[in-house]
Amino acid sequence: MTLRNLCRFILGLLPLFVITFAHDLPGDESLRGIACRSVHLGYPSPAGTAFYNEVTIDQSAEGTYFCVSAFNMGYCGLQELEKGKKVLIFSVWDPGSQNDPKAVKEEQRVKLLHKDPDVRIGRFGNEGTGGQSFFDLDWKPGETYRILISAKLDGERTAYSCHLFDPQTQAWRHLATFSTLAKGKLLEGCYSFVEDFRRNRVSATQVRSARFGNGWIKTVPGQWVALTKARFTADANPVVNINAGIKEDQFFLTTGGLTENKDAKLNSEMQRPPSGLKLPEL
Repeated sequence: MTLRNLCRFILGLLPLFVITFAHDLPGDESLRGIACRSVHLGYPSPAGTAFYNEVTIDQSAEGTYFCVSAFNMGYCGLQELEKGKKVLIFSVWDPGSQNDPKAVKEEQRVKLLHKDPDVRIGRFGNEGTGGQSFFDLDWKPGETYRILISAKLDGERTAYSCHLFDPQTQAWRHLATFSTLAKGKLLEGCYSFVEDFRRNRVSATQVRSARFGNGWIKTVPGQWVALTKARFTADANPVVNINAGIKEDQFFLTTGGLTENKDAKLNSEMQRPPSGLKLPEL
């Protein structure tokens, strides 16, 4: 089971106001020495209609996904591919647990409602199925990127939209909106993670690190709630060169290479101070 499928399954079982990730995953020795361990932050929060989060990437390597805004029906973040290619990816799942995108009936599939002219659209499989979008973004380490995910009921479906604060134009850009059969759910189980998807042994020796901060959830009644708590968890890879903590008013995640677990312990909950929290104009 992939990390995203595992997180999706766990999050689907959560009560409305509680996020609890698996604490005692069995070790998967097949991953040792192959890949960096995937690490994530689960944000305890109520269901909402909008999820705002920021990321600052400190260290990266080819084959890395810095997922900024993941939720019960999808995820969005920044990827480094091969030869310096970098993109923003936003994906939304079809209902069900199938892995063949072609086998999903048309009426059960994610529908595209909007896309920016510079966005590429496709379908994915092998970790659930659904619709995905790609936006070329030459993101830079040390710079902060701002992402807003919003949700709106659309009959039996929910429409999930991705917005990026474009660092070049200094304005919000509506990248894509996907509609899926979400059984009346909006945004639930919000989390972030760092994943090594190259998995070629060399990738396990390379450090990946990012800070996530100034996160907010807009509740269904319309109140913005700051995300000041996060639980540090990881996948079944048994290696221990991972770390998390609070730095410069932000949560951070680090994995791979010579990383040592000097700060937050695995499965512990961190609480950051209220300093540095300011809801921007959205």
